[in-house]
Amino acid sequence: MTTLVMGILNVTPDSFADGGRHFSLEDAIARGAKMIEEGAEIIDVGGESTRPGAERVDEESEKARVLPVIKELVAMGATVSIDTMRSSVANEAISLGAKYVNDVSGGLADPKMAQLIARNKGVQYIAMHWRGHSKEMNSLAKYEDVVRDVRRELAERTEALVNEGIDPDQIIIDPGLGFAKEASDNWALLKDLERISLLGFPVLVGASRKRFLGELLDGATPDDRESASVAITTLLARMGIWGVRTHSVKPHKDAIKVVERWMS
Repeated sequence: MTTLVMGILNVTPDSFADGGRHFSLEDAIARGAKMIEEGAEIIDVGGESTRPGAERVDEESEKARVLPVIKELVAMGATVSIDTMRSSVANEAISLGAKYVNDVSGGLADPKMAQLIARNKGVQYIAMHWRGHSKEMNSLAKYEDVVRDVRRELAERTEALVNEGIDPDQIIIDPGLGFAKEASDNWALLKDLERISLLGFPVLVGASRKRFLGELLDGATPDDRESASVAITTLLARMGIWGVRTHSVKPHKDAIKVVERWMS
């Protein structure tokens, strides 16, 4: 199975790696077009920063940021994901043609989200491991055994989603690197990701340019973490992981091609 690349398109002024770069509609569309050209299988459009400590944006502002972008990208033929915790935003994105809902809360932030996904059987739902909003998540990074605990909490979450009517085939899981996780937790999850995969759902990993890579690289800025991000994609592709969520597309696509040729 070819590992898919989900390109990150943050239509925000304050995301940790690229806040403000694609905030205008014109810049966002241009960035999305570049991702399509470079071969991204999915473009993940988000209008709310979920970096540690971030303030929540209001619902109408989130819609104003993402919906025009989604409409244009769908018209260009892109497969679009909406990165949101709000069912109302997801609903309008789906009506515009979004095929994925990437919910970092796994349905915990909005109890109506599961009902929405259950009604839209053609939509894939990415449920991430999550313990709380950005303002509080750093204080929630307490585990006895991070891999065991994340696996158990994801199992509980996916069971709840299925009980609310979502088809198991709609669900993709994400271990939530950087969300209520210390650097050592992220590395433990990457090292033992197979235990997460044994839950039986496709797995998406979002390691791109995250802070734990900066700590490894002696304080490297987000842009300077790109080569380390590509290294992680290479190892994940070697594992046969379903997908990676990345800020750039071409170097990750190239890395995956190398792995596939190596293993052929």
